[in-house]
Amino acid sequence: MGKNFIGLDTEKTAALAGSLNDLLANYQIFYMNVRGYHWNIKGENFFLLHEKFEELYNDLLLKVDEIAERVLTLGHRPAHAFSTYIETAEVPERKDVSNGKEAVENIVESFGKLIAKQRELLELAGEAGDEGTSALMSDYISGQEKDVWMYRSYLGQ
Repeated sequence: MGKNFIGLDTEKTAALAGSLNDLLANYQIFYMNVRGYHWNIKGENFFLLHEKFEELYNDLLLKVDEIAERVLTLGHRPAHAFSTYIETAEVPERKDVSNGKEAVENIVESFGKLIAKQRELLELAGEAGDEGTSALMSDYISGQEKDVWMYRSYLGQ
């Protein structure tokens, strides 16, 4: 088995890069959805949700960049076309959502998909001995589990 320039198995890093690109596609769709919620939110919770959605999309944007850079670190190219994101992502594209409850329900659903994908990546990274990807996924999961709890609490769940 060949090793890449950071000492990881080339076949395993190719699989990791593919999974990271899948995750990247889901993050990009989620990011655009949350931007739309931020722009279009209406109703009695406007001020609270408008600010919360901005906080969330800023965090998602940072993660998009970190994921793409991790793909590059592994020696591969990050996906960068929205047509690829639409074809690949399991997070559905949401249009014209202005109801706060609906937006938060969509956010909880999207986090569920991301967390599941990140758990799979955590396992793949462990098998490859890829501490960098493992640490990234672990950090994302722990923070997002708390986010899900908070958004579900907002929904009264």
